[in-house]
Amino acid sequence: MMFERLAPEQHDTLEGVPEPAENPHLFGHEQAKAMLAGAYRAGKLPHALILAGPVGIGKGTLAFHLAHHLLRYPDHRTAPETLAGPDPLSAVFRQVATGAHPGVLHLTRPQNDKTKGFKTVVTVDEIRKVSRFLSMTSHDGSYRVVIVDPADDMNVNAANALLKNLEEPPARTLFVLIVHAPGSLLPTIRSRCQTIRLTPLDRQEILAALDSAGQPAPEEPDARSALVERAGGSARAAILLTQYGGLEIADALDKIVFSGRTDIAATHKLADAVAGRDSAIQFEIFNRRVLDLLSDTATEAARNSELSRAKALSDAWHDAQNAISETETYNLDRKQHVLTMVDRLNAAMRM
Repeated sequence: MMFERLAPEQHDTLEGVPEPAENPHLFGHEQAKAMLAGAYRAGKLPHALILAGPVGIGKGTLAFHLAHHLLRYPDHRTAPETLAGPDPLSAVFRQVATGAHPGVLHLTRPQNDKTKGFKTVVTVDEIRKVSRFLSMTSHDGSYRVVIVDPADDMNVNAANALLKNLEEPPARTLFVLIVHAPGSLLPTIRSRCQTIRLTPLDRQEILAALDSAGQPAPEEPDARSALVERAGGSARAAILLTQYGGLEIADALDKIVFSGRTDIAATHKLADAVAGRDSAIQFEIFNRRVLDLLSDTATEAARNSELSRAKALSDAWHDAQNAISETETYNLDRKQHVLTMVDRLNAAMRM
């Protein structure tokens, strides 16, 4: 059956892959689902949640499944002990997916009218929608759910505006912040939310998520295993690796970094492949691999008690993250960014 897109396009939409708002399937996270369903049934659901974990593991999908659960069972005393998945045939599903449901507000990076793309941050104007949303009376007394995805992308003004909403939340309102790196949030925001840390998906969950998205893993066992290992528990990463040349990009970068010598020709070839005008997803894959290499090597150094090397690699990770953000924000030359990142990565890995 052909996939029908219902949700508005987002900054990170992948062709043919459902957005969290329109995805009836959720893989993994059984403990978190049970805990949330149990807390709601007991009347003890917090007013604000942080769903934290790596990119692409289903945090946003879990947030929308929870929203559907609250909408379907407005009286917590009659709610089931397990989280009820959304019904794709229901009118509520279509309303939530299209952003038209009066009880669910989804805030993410808005469109940039000048470039026709998307802004690099969640702006204060997006967060100001919360006050208008909450000022409207719920038509049936059910919950109102505000989902900020990802909350990491809020700029300072947006974060401060959200903080005011969190300080005095109306009754029967739930804020769900999707967060990839909790340390990026204001401590005052973190202190007002209950954090639920979600873990990467296991092998079977990754393969099931790929099948569900119509992006099946390769049949060949070695290629399948390589894909699962490289994906790092992220269904999104697995899709990027299989459908957008991600395995080839990661292999090319690894070969450059671990060859022990500077291969200028290979570096320029890689830069040309990922920095083109129509290569936004390939550029994202490259940057993700850079960050993964630094974080994995820093973790290994810490395990081996090489603490000064671990700190240097951690600092290099933060510098790389800032460089990626600046390149996006100021629309800097992508090829130069790639060449610079490879130099930085080579220097960091040889510390």
